[in-house]
Amino acid sequence: MTCKFIRYGLLFFICLFFHQNLQAQKYRQLHRKAILVDTHNDVLINTMQGLNIATDLTGKTQSDLALFKKGGVDAQFFSVWCDERYGKGTAFNYANAEIDSLYSIIRHNPDKIMLVRTPAELNQAVKSKKLGALIGVEGGHMLEDNLTYLDNLFNRGVRYLTLTWNNSTSWATSAKDETASTSPNPQKGLNALGKQIVKRMNELGMLVDLSHVGEATFWDAMATTTKPVLVSHSCVHHLTPHSRNLKDDQIKAIAKNSGVIHLNFFSGFLDKDFLTRQEQFLQKHQPEVDSLTRLKWAEFDIQSWLVKKYALEVEALRPPFTVLFDHLDYIVKLVGVDYVGLGSDFDGITSSPQQLDDVTAYPLITKELLARGYSKKDVQKILGGNFIRVFKANAS
Repeated sequence: MTCKFIRYGLLFFICLFFHQNLQAQKYRQLHRKAILVDTHNDVLINTMQGLNIATDLTGKTQSDLALFKKGGVDAQFFSVWCDERYGKGTAFNYANAEIDSLYSIIRHNPDKIMLVRTPAELNQAVKSKKLGALIGVEGGHMLEDNLTYLDNLFNRGVRYLTLTWNNSTSWATSAKDETASTSPNPQKGLNALGKQIVKRMNELGMLVDLSHVGEATFWDAMATTTKPVLVSHSCVHHLTPHSRNLKDDQIKAIAKNSGVIHLNFFSGFLDKDFLTRQEQFLQKHQPEVDSLTRLKWAEFDIQSWLVKKYALEVEALRPPFTVLFDHLDYIVKLVGVDYVGLGSDFDGITSSPQQLDDVTAYPLITKELLARGYSKKDVQKILGGNFIRVFKANAS
């Protein structure tokens, strides 16, 4: 009897092992087959500080060329970003310097990465097994109120413009300013210049990105655009009521417009309680925050410095892996699977859910989507198919 139990027990564990191995092969095969497009990554911030993403940056950044390959990323939007300290006479030049840094990476690594400006070039990158590098400018202040600069950026390969970052422009108000007690703009939304910029973007084939914008700007842009919009890195307001997240009527409007919403991996946009935990962490280290503020450090730089110094404390603040899928499921149930994708914001965020440590974590997302009952076709849409549809619609 004992031998029989041992034999059956051994058989059970062998079957379980092969089942788990089969499931692992299933999600990995699908992940390799799908075209994965991430619409927002801030690693160019690091290249501007002297780091080279063609080298091994493990532990220093969340992204480098080898890590993108390991994560199965086929196409990456590299964010061109500078904060509100850049304005007339400086912001446009800085944007071009960041683009130059990406061009340099591409020039020195032609076997690993190529510039993508069209859907056809995206297909070419996938077929040649190179990382497709797309460019998105995060903040309309880099136009410096000059439409010629918009054309210039498009000609350099920029394929989306986030109308505002946290700071408003003279022609569009941001989510941060629209919800603040005092706003630098007397009138919310898009003015005549803002509407002109959106129309010109449509003419060029540059995607209108509505992450970061205020509600008034959102609705003005939706009323102005003639092409599907992109929300490159935002989440669901109903689950996490942050000004950067989308309310249900906005999500429905994007679906009606045939646009797409790409989910941000920042813990504060995914977990409604995270910012409270983070604030308690910052209060604990308030003397250091005050000291760095007096040195005129930017808020993001201060948080990044604290994250590195107090890594164990920060690790304990992170929400579970599943919160990302709560937001994804919510959008799918509200408007369908055709309107959601991934826009991680890696290398631009100070916290992400557990397991989402860097760009190598993407296969885990495919695995979880299959576990939640999404079909192979649905997974392919979420990973990149939905974006490609919007990309083609804007390019035509």
